[in-house]
Amino acid sequence: MNRPIQAAIYARVSSEQQAETHTIESQVAALRACVTGAGLELPGERQFLDDGHSGATLVRPALEQLRDLVAAGGVDQLYVAAPDRLARKYAYQVLLLEEFQRAGVEVIFLNRPRPSSPEEELLLQVQGMVAEYERAQILERSRRGKRYAAKSGQVSVLSGAPYGYRYVSKQEGGGTARFDIVPEEASIVRQIFTWMGRNRLSIAEVTRRLNEAGVRTRTQQSRWDRGTVWAMLKNPTYQGSAAFGKTRNGPWQPRLRPARGQKELPRHPVTATAVPKEEWILIPVPPLVDAALFAAVQEQLQENQRHARQHPRGVRYLLQGLVTCRVCGYGYYGTRVSEGQDREPPRHYGYYRCYGTNSHRFGGERVCDNRSVRVEPLDTAVWEEVRRLLEEPYRLEEEYRRRGQGPPQGPSETERSRLETRLKQRRVGLARLIDSYAEGLIDKEEFAPRLQRQREQIAQLEEQVRQWTELTTQQAELRLVLGRLEEFAAKVQQGLAAADWETRREMIRTLVKRVEVDREQVEVVFRVPPDPFESRPERGVLQHCHTRASAALPLSVQSSALLRDYSRGRT
Repeated sequence: MNRPIQAAIYARVSSEQQAETHTIESQVAALRACVTGAGLELPGERQFLDDGHSGATLVRPALEQLRDLVAAGGVDQLYVAAPDRLARKYAYQVLLLEEFQRAGVEVIFLNRPRPSSPEEELLLQVQGMVAEYERAQILERSRRGKRYAAKSGQVSVLSGAPYGYRYVSKQEGGGTARFDIVPEEASIVRQIFTWMGRNRLSIAEVTRRLNEAGVRTRTQQSRWDRGTVWAMLKNPTYQGSAAFGKTRNGPWQPRLRPARGQKELPRHPVTATAVPKEEWILIPVPPLVDAALFAAVQEQLQENQRHARQHPRGVRYLLQGLVTCRVCGYGYYGTRVSEGQDREPPRHYGYYRCYGTNSHRFGGERVCDNRSVRVEPLDTAVWEEVRRLLEEPYRLEEEYRRRGQGPPQGPSETERSRLETRLKQRRVGLARLIDSYAEGLIDKEEFAPRLQRQREQIAQLEEQVRQWTELTTQQAELRLVLGRLEEFAAKVQQGLAAADWETRREMIRTLVKRVEVDREQVEVVFRVPPDPFESRPERGVLQHCHTRASAALPLSVQSSALLRDYSRGRT
């Protein structure tokens, strides 16, 4: 009996504005119609949508999931609206198409027939190269045009105005953009520069005075941050010279751990790097402080930096950047304290401490009461977990089996089909209800409650379908994890016993996604990608684990005693 063809779709729009106006829905509707017309089924877990992600990079959430599913043999036919939906760069298009072809996937584009001869294939390639050339030409013209406008002194090239100014667009300013001074904010800016340049105060003292005076920030926050004040004091706009081109976007460099409340993969995966001051383009704007006071502030900042206590740079803790607080979501940082000052010599201990417990960062009141953890026992416990996982790779399979038998399974294919059918019927009913109201067949009093009930039912069905899709995706990712773990473990086991501090840190960064500290336990969440040995000559073998999206499996550390015996305040 032949296996049914497994079809999938991929759709993408670039800008957040397109995402907000739901322009991706037209692509999805056309793709679904094409799949249905071919007599194929299209379940929710095989619909991959990148809503608001640029096609100039391959680092996109839905595309990563699609590539993982293709590698696992879960797709036979892939439907895409056009080649530029896969990628804007022709080289990326070729890379993806070759990858799909090796996996036996047939890619079908809606805007053009399938190439039936080498000539048609050549034409497709030429069209892709021309489209990429045109895009590069547009970007370069835009860049050159902005540089020319900046050198001509046009404020319109700036993205906005800093605190103390209001940006007036071309439409509002009669064809010329400009900065207008906001008197209330300008007085605060002058006061900050006076405190710093003439009274020789520190940034911490300036911040404290602003907070005590109840001054609001541009975003109407009641608390000022020292970093905000420092950025204002370094901004040349306040002396009448707004700088254009202070940063430059480059390839996205993944962070070890995403910031609190942010996604692991941003909508625009680029990394901004600072540009030397010599390359800045200065645009005249109304000044708020004179040049002499601005220069005095810069001298004071340099003087403060020279007198500040210098902390050692670089990584000093084995789990630096990986430890997070399960209570508040903030990260843990490493710090050292001295106990027994009356002893000779005093004892020094290292602790991982939650950022949420620092009251001075949150207006004098800390937002978290989770305990601190001693550095040495936590480092040892996590390293032993990493060693145990590599020496006993079957533990991951046991965890997968436990998950497969423990949590309730999602609905069957029949139930899922019924859910999607009901959802489609509710949407059709909603459209008919709106049409009936527009044609005057029902009055407003009857329309409003029926509309509310219909929308609530649709929301409930969408949530059920979403939960089933997430469960199916998680199970597929867990299956991918098991494929290469034994090979990975065999290649690194030889150096476990003699691993030095640097090697241990690299192995932990490779395998551990995060270390979550709760009130009574610590949980280590591992990352094990399906293809950890993807070849890249410029990077080490262990670093290859960060090249693709990965599934994370939490394995608990037996740490109740760890927290009880080594929390801050206990020796």
